[in-house]
Amino acid sequence: MNLLHKIRAVVALVAMFINTFVMVMPLYVLALLKLILPVEMIRVWLSKGIVIISEAWIANNNAIIALFGSVRWQVEGLEGLSRKQWYFVVSNHQSWSDILVLQRIFNRRIPLLKFFLKQELIKVPLLGLAWWALDFPFMKRYTRAEIEKNPELKGKDVETTRLACQKFEYFPTSVMNFLEGTRFTPDKQAQQQSPYRHLLKPKSGGAAFALGAMAGTLKTLVDVTIVYPKDAPRTLFAFLGGSIKDIKVIVRQQEIPTWVSSGDYENDADFRERFQQWISEIWVNKDACLSEQLR
Repeated sequence: MNLLHKIRAVVALVAMFINTFVMVMPLYVLALLKLILPVEMIRVWLSKGIVIISEAWIANNNAIIALFGSVRWQVEGLEGLSRKQWYFVVSNHQSWSDILVLQRIFNRRIPLLKFFLKQELIKVPLLGLAWWALDFPFMKRYTRAEIEKNPELKGKDVETTRLACQKFEYFPTSVMNFLEGTRFTPDKQAQQQSPYRHLLKPKSGGAAFALGAMAGTLKTLVDVTIVYPKDAPRTLFAFLGGSIKDIKVIVRQQEIPTWVSSGDYENDADFRERFQQWISEIWVNKDACLSEQLR
């Protein structure tokens, strides 16, 4: 990155911070009303108002990115998407900018993306409370050692997922999951001994819990492949400052098989193996797509 790109990235970040500070104020007002009012239908309408504010916040961020960045976008596969449907969205994960890329192509095309977040992220200034108001699921996953020490913790993460996903049934929602669980790097790829050229191994458990919790509601998988130029830096600064010139996004839709949401991933070994195979097939196709694009 040259000096000009760094300056542009800093100015873009400042502009996005100001946008966030301004937009969270009315969002907090609705969140407070949502917290204190006991009527469920009023809370649902307040949630819809919060989504409208969030979509405006994303639109402003997109304008800032367009102003300071210089990305030439190539996007395939948006045909047929609707704001009136529920979607389960998965994507490869290479950079912090991936979230901004997804928001850029999907804002106001499909329902607002809802991410599963680590419980600690609720403490993030400004955004933590906003994510709570938007009903983003805050997850606390327990290790095997923690469960062995305290057996009562077994199944708690599944129950948390189920309760969080219940809130998504009131109006159309897009549930987003980076199946790799972390950003791709060659070091992580080697450490995992990943069988994929451009991807880390997918983690199926969270997807299985979400699909099971929303059985019958999530019927369409939106599979997103983000392709950055082969030698381009993958940093957020590079994205905002204009060092990344081209980004291609390939969107594929497929029906989610009915059996996917009807099994017990945690306790049924046969179902777990079948579910993992289904995810693996998606990942094999995604890896082949990346190989084709990066030739």
